Amino acid sequence: MTSAGCAIGLGNVWRFPFITGQYGGAAFVLFYLAFLVLLGLPIMVMEFAVGRASGKSSIRSFHALEPKGSKWHIFGYISAAGNYLLMMFYTTVAGWMLSYTVKSARGIFSAMTPDEVASVFGSMLESPAEQVGWMAVVVIIGFAICLRGLKAGVEKASTLIMTCLLFLMLVLVGRAVTLPGAGTGLAFYLKPDFGKMVKSGMGEVIFAAMGQSFFTLSLGIGSLAIFGSYIRKEKALTGEAISIIALDTFVALMAGFIIFPSCFAFDVNPGQGPGLIFATLPNIFNAMAFGRVWGTIFFVFMSFASLSTVIAVFENIISYAMDMAGWSRRKAVLVNMGMVLLLSLPCALGFNVWSTAVIPGLGNIQDVEDFLVSNNLLPLGSLIYLLFCTTRYGWGFDGFIKEANTGKGAQFPRAIRFYVSWILPLVILGIWVVGYLQKFILK
Repeated sequence: MTSAGCAIGLGNVWRFPFITGQYGGAAFVLFYLAFLVLLGLPIMVMEFAVGRASGKSSIRSFHALEPKGSKWHIFGYISAAGNYLLMMFYTTVAGWMLSYTVKSARGIFSAMTPDEVASVFGSMLESPAEQVGWMAVVVIIGFAICLRGLKAGVEKASTLIMTCLLFLMLVLVGRAVTLPGAGTGLAFYLKPDFGKMVKSGMGEVIFAAMGQSFFTLSLGIGSLAIFGSYIRKEKALTGEAISIIALDTFVALMAGFIIFPSCFAFDVNPGQGPGLIFATLPNIFNAMAFGRVWGTIFFVFMSFASLSTVIAVFENIISYAMDMAGWSRRKAVLVNMGMVLLLSLPCALGFNVWSTAVIPGLGNIQDVEDFLVSNNLLPLGSLIYLLFCTTRYGWGFDGFIKEANTGKGAQFPRAIRFYVSWILPLVILGIWVVGYLQKFILK
C-alpha cells in the first residue's frame, strides 16, 4: 500500500483525465496502458531490485552494489535532490486540494456563478498566507505520520488513506455514471476513435501516452527504492510491481469514470487543461443535487491521493538522513520538516510575492521545478537504473535478474534482456529529447 501510495498521486487523478480529454479519449487510453507495461514495469522492478539487494535507500544503494572504483553512487545524491525538488512544489499543490476540501465543505461555491468559481482559484494563488499556510499543513501532517515509524505510522496511514481513497472513488463513480447524459461521456472514454488521434497528430499523442505512463509511477529518482528494501525475499519483485501498477492504473481509469460522465452531463470540455479541477468541476457539483456533499467528497479524494505520495516520499527523505548520518528517526523528521518547509516557500510564493520570477520558455517557479523533475530527473534517472541493471559496467543483468526473481510470484523474463538493454534506453532518451523539443521548439 505504501509503494502504491508513492506511485498513485495527482498524476493519476488530476493529469490523466485532462490529458486523456485533450487527446481523444479511449484511443489515447489504449496506448497509455500498453506503454505502462512496456516502459513502467521493467523500470519499477529494477528500482525495487536495487533497493532490496542493497537494503538501503537510493542515496546509499549504489554504494553497496556498484563495481569497485566505479562512480554510480554519484547518482544516489542526484536522486536524493530529486526527491526534495519534487516535494518543493508537490506540497503546494497538495495544499490546494486541502484548501478546496474546506472551501467545498463550507459551501463557498454553492451560490457562485461560473466566473466567480473560476476567480476563487486565482484569489487563492494570490494570497501568500493561504498558499504558505496550506503548504505547511501538508508538510506537518506528512512528517507527523512518518515520525510514528514505518509500521505504526507510514504503513498504517498509507493503508487507511488508500482504502478510503478507493472507497470514495467508487462512490463518486457511482454518482457520475448515473447522471443524465453521462452515456455520452462514457462513450467518449470507452470507444476508441483513432480519427481523433490522427487529427491531434499521431506522433504527439503517442509521445503523450508514453510520457504519462512513464511519469505516473514516480520512477527514476529512487522514490520506490526504499520500499524495495522493505520487501521480503519470499516475494519475487515482478509480481509486486504488477500489483502496484494494477492499483495505480485502476485509480487513473476510475478517475476518468468520474470526470468524463460529469463533464458531458453538464456540457463541459474535459480537455481544457489543469484548470478543469479547480475552475470547472465546482460548477458541475453546484448543478447536482447535494452538490456540496459530492464536491467535498471529491476534494477529500483528491487530498488523499496527494497525501499518499507526500508521505511515501517523506519516508524516503527521512531514510537519507538515517542512512548517511546515522540520525534517529525523530531527529531526521524534525530537521527535514524544517528543510522542506523552507524549500517549499519559493513555489508557494511564486504565484504572488515572487510572481515576477519567471524564466522565459519555462514559466514561474513551480513550472521550473516541475520541468527539472518531470522532464529531466525522472527520465534520465530511469535510464541510470536501466543501465546499472543491464550493463557489465554496473550491477549487471545477472545480478539484477537473480534478485528480481528471488521468491515466489511472477518472474522477470530473461527473454527480454535485449529489449531492456538496448531498445528501452533508446525509448527513454527519445522521450527526454521530444520533451525538450515540445517545450522549446515545437510550441
